[in-house]
Amino acid sequence: STGACGAEGKMAAPMGEGSPALEPGAAPYGNFPNYSRFHPPEGRVSLLPDGLLRSLFPVAARPLLGLDVGCNSGELSVALYRHLLGLQEGEGSLDQPEAGKDLNLLCCDIDPVLIKRAQQCSPFPASISFANLDIMDSSAREPFLSSYLGRFGRSTFDIGFCMSVTMWIHLNHGDRGLVEFLSFLSSLCKYLLIEPQPWKCYRAAARRLRKLGRNDFDHFRSLAINGDMAERITQILTKDCAMELVCCFGSTSWDRSLLLFKSNGSNHEGREPSEKEQ
Repeated sequence: STGACGAEGKMAAPMGEGSPALEPGAAPYGNFPNYSRFHPPEGRVSLLPDGLLRSLFPVAARPLLGLDVGCNSGELSVALYRHLLGLQEGEGSLDQPEAGKDLNLLCCDIDPVLIKRAQQCSPFPASISFANLDIMDSSAREPFLSSYLGRFGRSTFDIGFCMSVTMWIHLNHGDRGLVEFLSFLSSLCKYLLIEPQPWKCYRAAARRLRKLGRNDFDHFRSLAINGDMAERITQILTKDCAMELVCCFGSTSWDRSLLLFKSNGSNHEGREPSEKEQ
């Protein structure tokens, strides 16, 4: 993999050692070293309406806080950040000293090599933080996330991003792990933007692993949560996690929908929705 800030990108899910030296098929946690060459960030970002943050948070105090889980080497995180703040491609924090006053983004990934690349390449080092974290390790995530939120006097994030990560959690941690992951994210974020991988991606990932002569994913054959994954994940979040589906922003060219959920809970800093947000 290149160490340069080229066209690499987004995806790793938690659990496991990062080994970008392996061929792409052997990234059992989705930590592909050159991911955004296959799925460029524009494919997702172009589906999101301009002014999304303003419409979701017209009256909330700034800065807003975002959490991006499974950020890979950060290309999609940066593209999302630019899009949400209406910044042009190529603009960095020197051109945009105000950016951090509007939005701070914490991006984490299981793979330390990808995180190091993200840190070296970030155009917004003051307002986008990249951290090596296994989000499924509760003993690591609780103090780390609490400490980040505490710097802003907060206990939750305004918005969470989970872009093509759910499958890797599911394959490596089973049905129970997926539900626990969604439940954790929904308790931590007022809004949640999720791009679930469809079931055909699960089969393709399992096939790649077998082709390389590796053992199958521990849980693949025993997953009872299967089929239409966007629908199944929507059910879990709405029935078990006190969230509601706000909207679906269409599908990427590789057939993944972007789903925006909102917490019904009143555990989010007393930031109850204003009339305008209803």
